[in-house]
Amino acid sequence: MVRNCRLKIGCWISGHRETAERIITMKLGYLEFVEALSKQLLNALNLQEQQIFFKKKAIDNKDRLFVETFENLSGKQLCGIDVKDLYERFMEESSMESIFYSVQEEIEKLKTVGMLEGKMTPDSYQKIKKYLFVKPLNKKEHSLEMEDAVHEDVGDIACVLYMMLSNTNECFTGIKIKNQYLEQWEMTKEAVMEEALKNTCQMAPPLICTNDENKWGGSFMENGAFCLSKSDKVMGVRLSTNTKEYGAISVFYPGVLQRLAQLMGSDLYILFTSGNESKIYSANESNLEDIKTELNEMVIEYRNAMVFKCRNGMVFEEKLLSEELYYYSRIEDKISVYMEKVKVNFTTVNLKEVH
Repeated sequence: MVRNCRLKIGCWISGHRETAERIITMKLGYLEFVEALSKQLLNALNLQEQQIFFKKKAIDNKDRLFVETFENLSGKQLCGIDVKDLYERFMEESSMESIFYSVQEEIEKLKTVGMLEGKMTPDSYQKIKKYLFVKPLNKKEHSLEMEDAVHEDVGDIACVLYMMLSNTNECFTGIKIKNQYLEQWEMTKEAVMEEALKNTCQMAPPLICTNDENKWGGSFMENGAFCLSKSDKVMGVRLSTNTKEYGAISVFYPGVLQRLAQLMGSDLYILFTSGNESKIYSANESNLEDIKTELNEMVIEYRNAMVFKCRNGMVFEEKLLSEELYYYSRIEDKISVYMEKVKVNFTTVNLKEVH
């Protein structure tokens, strides 16, 4: 099987600086660049010569440098690197060392994917844990695909465990981690999820948008002069991450709600406006009925849009993460559902009185 590498320019392969410096001083042609890259990868990855080879117009009419990453029951797994794209980056003054590192990083990730296809061990977890991250999904909409996946549920939201395959253009792509791996790793779900949330927080730090500034930014997690206005507490602040995509996961980052509760001086109401962000209100300063109304209108608007687009044969891409209102308690340091899903009013009848 051949896997195409999606590369992100990174930093440096340690231990190969002298070789890289010699290459950087040369004005390399295209084929010379390919040869230099091949030799460097051969040494850095401890490959045999037959495990790395170059073919012109190999896949999608593109030149590829093929690297054998691992072997399983399906046979040898190859990574096909688009070397023409790398050479263009090199000519645009990306350093050779950063190109070496980015290629090596992608190949190491593919080797890690290979581990997921085989027998896991506690040692496997130590190699894979730095690539784990968490994504928020609507539990009902994704119920089938989550049956065998590691996840923790909060109301109608599932925080799902993934292993990162690519981190490009501020977008994470990954594969879900299966429940069976926890036993093979000899790890509890709680410990693994905690590790993954810390990773996610480092990959995509939390950001807020206040009413006064009306722009994203501010290091609100740091103890200092940062403060929220009366308007922020009443109208709510928007919470996301620097990547925005799936930024609603920031609600579940360690210490985020605790810090926002400290800034607001109260418990919190939490409204998930999408999978990308949430709104955080002061439980003391805000108007609960207004928040309920906002939630109801959001859900109705979403459902109406879905019906309209489906009836007209249009693709419905919007995703509603949650139809519930959440509450954060400072004393318990816990988030939970405050209000059930939007309810239809009804009247109760005493059956004995009817008869």
